Amino acid sequence: MTASGLRSGQVADAAGVNLQTLRYYERRGLLAEPDRSPGGHRLYPPEAVTVLRVIKAAQRLGFTLEEISDLLGAGRHRHGQHPDAGLQARARDKLVDVEAKIADLTVIAASLRTALDAGCDDLIDCAHSPTCPLPFADLATDSPSIAVLPLAEGPVSNRGCC
Repeated sequence: MTASGLRSGQVADAAGVNLQTLRYYERRGLLAEPDRSPGGHRLYPPEAVTVLRVIKAAQRLGFTLEEISDLLGAGRHRHGQHPDAGLQARARDKLVDVEAKIADLTVIAASLRTALDAGCDDLIDCAHSPTCPLPFADLATDSPSIAVLPLAEGPVSNRGCC
């Protein structure tokens, strides 16, 4: 640290990001533009490391950079007021999204386990079989904009489940 701030490499190392990420966040407005040394080097305040760590933690929680920007902006603009209740609402909304994704992934994992247990090894052959454990019919009917063509009649391979 210099007398007036941390240089880019020091901030990036301390926060566990690379220099390109640091500059990208600065361009996106997630990180305030730093002061410059007489030689033109960026000089960040020590708080920049905390901001970067918060950004990375929020990303791991599933927030997009746009959502993080909103959250950071709300925090910066309160100037002595009570904390932004929007964080609570945004965290609740994100939790609903994450729980929905977990439910979807649980169904996908169960379908894949069933396909593995049934020995399916050819998706096309399996799609022709009424005993196929994969939800091809359900997928086709979920989207009304997709025309569902009748499956061709004929011999089905004896490979795997189908």
